[in-house]
Amino acid sequence: MEIDPRRLGFLLAVSRSGGVLAAADTLHVSPSAVSQQIARLEAEAGVKVLDRQPSGATLTAAGRVLADTAERIESELGETRRSLAALEGDVSGVVVVGAFQTAIRAVLVPLLEGLEQSLPGVELVVHEVAEEHGRRALRRGELDLLVIEHDVSTPTPAPSGTRDVPFLDEPWVVALPATDPEPTGLLELVGRTWLAPEPRGAADRALARLAAEMSFTPRTAHRYLDFDVALAMVAAGLGIALLPELAMRRQLPENVQWAALPGLGTRRLFVRHRDTRTEPRAATLAVLEQMVAVAAALEPL
Repeated sequence: MEIDPRRLGFLLAVSRSGGVLAAADTLHVSPSAVSQQIARLEAEAGVKVLDRQPSGATLTAAGRVLADTAERIESELGETRRSLAALEGDVSGVVVVGAFQTAIRAVLVPLLEGLEQSLPGVELVVHEVAEEHGRRALRRGELDLLVIEHDVSTPTPAPSGTRDVPFLDEPWVVALPATDPEPTGLLELVGRTWLAPEPRGAADRALARLAAEMSFTPRTAHRYLDFDVALAMVAAGLGIALLPELAMRRQLPENVQWAALPGLGTRRLFVRHRDTRTEPRAATLAVLEQMVAVAAALEPL
């Protein structure tokens, strides 16, 4: 059995994109070219690698074995390329990072301020993006790095062809009006009115986790997407809010206090990048290392 390893790349593209048409778009070739390469791979391997249905194509068991092999080859080639780049000292180019407000304010802005000294050959471009939009932009190659968040209870694996690097663990805290008594435990908050977080976001999952653990149904009013909006609502006495500690690293409204209570859990931040034959580039990895270092140096509040 003689398999041309170049054909494995076409199968891997089908696996990652979910079909022949999408793979063709990703590879910038025609659908017929993808089909031809898959047919030749099947002839060389002597097995069927795709199960073609009217609704699309899925990998067979043999196809998944070959796709896994393709990923290992791609990973090894990428590591080799990065090692060679490191030997040449080639750390230059534009790196585009997508992130949300708290990560930009606490980590990326300080990194940008010292970038000329730490990475003189790198131009860092920061985009504030919603996570779902950022995921699509990363897949399309519009971003090199994307900061993503999880509640401690809901980690999910990185999609095929990408890698998540742990970035920062930070505690959830409760923001409440400064005129309220300072809470000493979670039970004191059960009957309060909560501001509703963005649906399906990390704060929403964290609040649902707390409610399940403590067997209560949060009474919610209003809804926020932006943590600064939540703080403004808290200051106006509209409710209390579950927020990450990074949201407190700013000048708070006068009528707001916050408490870090046992049992609230943590928000986990990761930096996601594409993990392919040609990526991440040396400059991307250098920026990632700087982001992790800046996050690690944050002083506790």
